[in-house]
Amino acid sequence: MIDSDGYRANVGIVITNDKKQILLAKRCKQDAWQLPQGGIDKDETEIDALYRELEEEVGLYPAHVKLIAKTPKWLRYDLPLEHIRRSQKPTCIGQKQVWFLLKLESSDDNISLNLHHDIEFDDWKWVDYWSPVDEVINFKRDVYEDMLKALAPILFDNEHSIPNELSRPLQFSAIKL
Repeated sequence: MIDSDGYRANVGIVITNDKKQILLAKRCKQDAWQLPQGGIDKDETEIDALYRELEEEVGLYPAHVKLIAKTPKWLRYDLPLEHIRRSQKPTCIGQKQVWFLLKLESSDDNISLNLHHDIEFDDWKWVDYWSPVDEVINFKRDVYEDMLKALAPILFDNEHSIPNELSRPLQFSAIKL
């Protein structure tokens, strides 16, 4: 679903484990790492999209996770000009995302990247909470930074400091669910 401003509605997924690390996935046949995310279909709720994408991208079902928090507003990023498909109508110039923080309540063995016919990822790893900011493609970094800053107080019970290099002021707080 692309809105009138050219942004595709999307859910982002942050999965954490008992060590408060997060799951980072490698795009299929690429050397690009990111958090799971995906579009919201027409007439689909954010929560419906979250659980559909969770199953499609990492093979997890609602029973495998606990929903902890979400960002309260859309976070946007613009696509670089070379990634914009001008022949596609309506033209998508970027994505607007709402992010969900989930806790894995089952074994890592339940993570499966090949359950869906369109495989998005071919590898995954647990990483330090702040690592995705450095590992994600450049044009998504500000969104990742803002989202992680917003979710950190909930995950770390307000005890985890934000690294100095992530010094931009935060505009909002996450909502605990």
